[in-house]
Amino acid sequence: MAFTLSIGQPAPDFELPGVDGRNQRLSDFDGCRLLVVVFSCNHCPYVVGSEERMIKFALTYAPKGVAFVAVNSNETENHPTDSFEHMVERAREKNFPFPYLRDETQEIALAYGALRTPHYFLFDKDESGRRRLRYTGRMDDNPRTPRRPKDARAGRFGGRAAGRPPTAGGGDEPDRLQREVEGQTRQVDAAGGVRSGLAGGGQ
Repeated sequence: MAFTLSIGQPAPDFELPGVDGRNQRLSDFDGCRLLVVVFSCNHCPYVVGSEERMIKFALTYAPKGVAFVAVNSNETENHPTDSFEHMVERAREKNFPFPYLRDETQEIALAYGALRTPHYFLFDKDESGRRRLRYTGRMDDNPRTPRRPKDARAGRFGGRAAGRPPTAGGGDEPDRLQREVEGQTRQVDAAGGVRSGLAGGGQ
């Protein structure tokens, strides 16, 4: 089975160039209560079908202290539209309200264990301020087309959340990422700003 981060593991560090001309580091998001890292790209139809939801999600949760970061790790020989130049164009065209970063060596994708695009990783903070994985998987049941019955091809990858076993064969609930973020936000509020321990979220 391919490697991917396990619930409770720390977020691998990164420093990657963004389409805005600045390098972004994991530590740049230290001031945020939660961090969502999504491995994305330009050409994948499941990403293209999710972009409007990604934009809406980022805008909705930014005021609640949730940072959203997209990383493109695709090689460009077979997918030339995933080049950095095309990323800049795509971000400008869609007016992305979040950082869009280029992982040219695919080192960061390997460190996180990104399995396909889009692949979401939700991190909170422990008492020491270190980012810990709380959820990994899809945003919802239909990455390519919102609010339609599950597509069998998209349904092969379930999600994992703290306190829950991995789901098999598309066991994600609709709006699963949103549910996890809402649950983690409530627990951060209850803990006075910092999560304690690794109890399950997404209630």
